[in-house]
Amino acid sequence: MARVRIEKKELLFDNRYLVTLIIPLLIETLLNVTIGMMDTIMVASDGESVVSGVSLVDSLANLFVFVFSAFATGGAVVCSQYLGRKDNQNASESAKQLIYLSLGFAIVIMVFLLIFRESIVRFVFGSIEEDVHNAAIMYLLPIAISFPFLAVTNGCNAICRSMGKSSITMTVALVMNIINVSGNAIMIYGMGMSSLGAGIASLLSRITASIIMIVVITRPKQIIRVQGLAKVKIRPDMIARIMRIALPSGIENGIFHIGKILVASTIASFGTASIAANAVFNSLGTFANIPGSAIGMASVTVVGQCCGAERFDQARYYARKLLTLTYALMGITCLTMYIATPALAGFYNLSAEANTMAVSYTRLDLLQTMLFWPLAFTIPNFLRAAGDVKYTMIISICSMWLFRVLCANVLGVWLGMGLLGVFWAMFIDWYARGACFCYRWIKGRWQEKKVI
Repeated sequence: MARVRIEKKELLFDNRYLVTLIIPLLIETLLNVTIGMMDTIMVASDGESVVSGVSLVDSLANLFVFVFSAFATGGAVVCSQYLGRKDNQNASESAKQLIYLSLGFAIVIMVFLLIFRESIVRFVFGSIEEDVHNAAIMYLLPIAISFPFLAVTNGCNAICRSMGKSSITMTVALVMNIINVSGNAIMIYGMGMSSLGAGIASLLSRITASIIMIVVITRPKQIIRVQGLAKVKIRPDMIARIMRIALPSGIENGIFHIGKILVASTIASFGTASIAANAVFNSLGTFANIPGSAIGMASVTVVGQCCGAERFDQARYYARKLLTLTYALMGITCLTMYIATPALAGFYNLSAEANTMAVSYTRLDLLQTMLFWPLAFTIPNFLRAAGDVKYTMIISICSMWLFRVLCANVLGVWLGMGLLGVFWAMFIDWYARGACFCYRWIKGRWQEKKVI
C-alpha cells in the first residue's frame, strides 16, 4: 500500500480514539473465543466422542452465525457511513431495520433446525459413530433455540461499534462468559447433562446478552438510538441499503462455511482422533486470530466513516495503520501460542494419537497465520467497509471451493495425507485470497463504490 501523507489536524480519528475502540474489541473477541473453547474443554471430561459431537455442531452452527454476522456487517457499514456524513437520524433508522432483518432471518433458521436437526446431522456428517451423533443432536437443540437471541445481540453490537462504543460490547461479552462457564459447571459437572448442558448454558448467556443490548441501544442520548421497536415499520429503502452489503457478505460467509462443513465432513472420514485433533485446533488456533478479528471489526467503523465522508486518502492511511498493527499483535499472539500449545492441548483429555496431531498441526497453522492471515482476512474488511462487497464475495467463494475444498480432497484423501493435507489446502486458500485482495486495494477500485 502506498504511504499517504495527511496533516495531523485533518485526521478524522486520533490515536486515543483508536485505542479506546480496539482494546475493548480485543478483549471482547478473546471472551467470545473463550465461550466456545470452554464448552469444548468442559465437555472433554465425558470423552472424545462428546468433544467431537460438540465440534461438529459448532462447525454447522457457524454457518448460520456468520450469516448473522454478515447482516451485522451490512448494518454497521451503513450506520458508519451515515455517521461519517453526520446524518444521525438515518443512522438510527438503519439500525432499527438491522434488528428486524437479523431477528426475522434467525427465527426462520431456528425453526428449520429444530424440525430437521437429526436429518441435517446425518446428511452433513454422514456415518459418524453413534456416540458422536447423540452428543451432536443434544447440543444442537439449545444452540438452535439461541439463534434469534444471538442475531439480535450481533446486530446491537454492530450498532455500538459504529458509534465507537466497543466498551459496551466488551462488558456484555464478559457477562456472557460468566453465565456460560457457570452454567457449564452446574449442568455438566453437577447435573451430568454433558453436551446438552453445554448448549443450555450457551442459550442462557445469549438470552441475557440480547436483553442487555436492547436496553443499551434504546437509551436516550445515544448517537444512534433505536426507538419504537415494538411498533414494527419496515423501511424497504433502508433494508435495501443494508442488503447491498449484507447479501454479498452473507452469500460469501454462507458458502465459505458450507465449504468448511464439507471439509469437516472429509475430516470426519479420517476417524475420531482426527475429528478431536481438529476440534482442539479450532479452539486453540482461533486465539491467534483474535487481533485480526478485533481490528477487522474496528476497520468497519474507521474506514466506513472515512468513506462516508468521502475522505479516501484517510481510508488508505488508516488501513495501512490498522494492517501494521494487525501484523504486530498477531506476531506476538502466534509466537506465544506456539510455545504454549503442548500445555494447552493437555486440557482436552485426548488420546496420544489425537494429542500429537493437535499439537503439531496447530503449530504449523500458527506459523502460517503470522505471515498470511492478515492479507487474506483483514484487507477484505477494508474493502467491505467501502462497499466493495461483490468483489470480496467472488474471490472468497472461488478461492474456498477451488483451493480449500478441492485441494482438501486431493491432498487429504486422494494423496493420503489425511488431516495434514486439509491444513495445506487451507493455507493455499489463504495465499490466493491475500494476493487478490492486496491487488484490489492497491488499485483503488473500491473508491468507486456507493453505499448511501
